[in-house]
Order: sequence, then structure tokens, then C-alpha cells
Amino acid sequence: MQPARFITASCSIAGNTVYKNGKPEFHREGLSAADFLDELYTHYKIAYPKFHKMDQLSKLGLLAAEILLNESGHADKYGNDETGIVLSNTHGSLDVDLKFAATMEAGASPALFVYTLPNIVIGEIAIKHKFRGENAFFVFKAFNGNFMVAYVNGLFDSKLIKSCICGWVDYLGEEYRAMLMMVETSRKKNAIPFTAAEVNLLNNTSHG
Repeated sequence: MQPARFITASCSIAGNTVYKNGKPEFHREGLSAADFLDELYTHYKIAYPKFHKMDQLSKLGLLAAEILLNESGHADKYGNDETGIVLSNTHGSLDVDLKFAATMEAGASPALFVYTLPNIVIGEIAIKHKFRGENAFFVFKAFNGNFMVAYVNGLFDSKLIKSCICGWVDYLGEEYRAMLMMVETSRKKNAIPFTAAEVNLLNNTSHG
């Protein structure tokens, strides 16, 4: 029998609202997507000077991970190589790809070029927290909970990780959404079984 794994925390960011463990935690009306992310950086007192140079997809993913990990004590429980990061989205890095393409006639922007891969968001999260575990980024037409659960369980089964940050991070223009989960083997209060049914339900309901 497969060992039990649990979603011990979740964070969603959508519609200018932050949801922590399924409950709204912070909201601001009337801000653009980019300004809302900058507002979150200030509100949650995140210290990462590189933040303001990052593309919007990386900002969104980093913020969701910060809020997910906030007050979790995660760093005290796991070594740097024991946490995996598995993310997915629909648009890849298209938001910054379009901006980079627009600079090419006048001289391509190196500052934008470095973000023209969607997995750079994983790199930013890993650098911020010194994570060295397994990681992967997948592009789907829509969130695929069945695939996510199977892939992450495979990492656990192979003993490559002991915890995993996984989920969805997508950003294009003014449309954005992040939904991250912390998956662990230890059951905690209010933990949710890490099954495709529960993951898909969380994805559909945790952002209002």
C-alpha cells in the first residue's frame, strides 16, 4: 500500500485576493495585477531585493511560496535537498516572451531574456530558500490534478524528497492565478489527503 501523503497547507492568489488554507487573508481593490503583486511584497514584509527585477510569473510564484511557507517551520524539519518543487501552468513564460519580442527591433533586453523560460520561477523559489530538491515545470491546457499527484508521489516513492511544494502558477497580462500546496507524509491538524480528487477540488474552490 502506498504511504499516506497529505496537503498540510495551501496558498492561492487570484482576483487581487490571497487565500491561505482556503480562507481569504488579504485583498486590495482597484490595483493592476502587477501593482497587486508589489503590494503583497510590501504587505508580507518579504526580503528579496531581486524581486523588483523579476518577471511577473516569477513574482507570483515567489509570493505564493512565501505565504505558503510563512510560519510553517519548514526549514527546521527538512534539509535543503529534501524539498521538491513541481509547478505547472497554461501559458508558460508567454507574458515575458511577448515583452522580450517587443524589444528585439531596438535591441533585445537581456533583463527580460533571462525569464523566457517558465521554470525560472522554480529557480527563484529555490534560491530564496536554498532548496536543492527535485523540481519540474509542466505546461498543460488546464490544471491536471491526476498528473500532479502521480508525479509528486513518484518522487516520494523514489525517496528523492520528503516534502514538496506543488501546484499552479500562471500569468498573462491582467490574468493570473497561483495555487500552491505543501505536501508531506506527516498528518497535521486539518491536513487533506493528497489525492487527485482532493487536489482538483482545492484547485477549483480555493480561489473564490
